[in-house]
Amino acid sequence: MAGITLAQAQAQLDAWLACSLAVAARQSYQIGDRIFTAANAAWIDKMILFWQGQVTALTAAAATGGVAGAIRVRAITPIT
Repeated sequence: MAGITLAQAQAQLDAWLACSLAVAARQSYQIGDRIFTAANAAWIDKMILFWQGQVTALTAAAATGGVAGAIRVRAITPIT
């Protein structure tokens, strides 16, 4: 995802996890101007999965030098 850093993705994931915990305890939770309740549990789960995917992809990209799932070529054997 262009322009999103690992720290930003992790912060989003943390916010949605906190939201999930509050809603599980039958409390409401506010992110920005939206208030979430148990009625929003499916959306909260969807956002957690989305941001977990972003964190995973950005972590993998950092581990491979910027390209998630990159293949590294270590040697080339010419065909003769």
